[in-house]
Amino acid sequence: MICQIYNKYREMILYIFFGVCTTAINTICYYLCWDILHIPNVLSTVISWVLAVIFAFVTNKYFVFHSKNNDNIVKEIVSFFGCRTATGILDVAIMYISVDLLLQNGLLWKIISNILVIIINYVASKFFIFNKQ
Repeated sequence: MICQIYNKYREMILYIFFGVCTTAINTICYYLCWDILHIPNVLSTVISWVLAVIFAFVTNKYFVFHSKNNDNIVKEIVSFFGCRTATGILDVAIMYISVDLLLQNGLLWKIISNILVIIINYVASKFFIFNKQ
């Protein structure tokens, strides 16, 4: 029963698992940069985003979507980083508005922003970047 459910939803389960890992990397890096090293908010957001995107590309390509398309790996990288740049800009905008302008809790808004970004990134990865067609 559990194996059938896993096999049916394997891709989504793995995406959620690695999404949580990516979110953890993003959030921990942000926390270290912002709270421990006192790097400005937007720069902390960018640093954490870059590290998380590198991790996400590798895990999405090889473990979630099992892309064997190494002939067009440059296309996948450009598409992946292009999409992630768009959602990264969204992340920076959310963090800038909520933390710098509205003086809200940075860690709370980092988590909220990541949830939105994960949903958008899944749709883009599944249907556009690692599309098996």
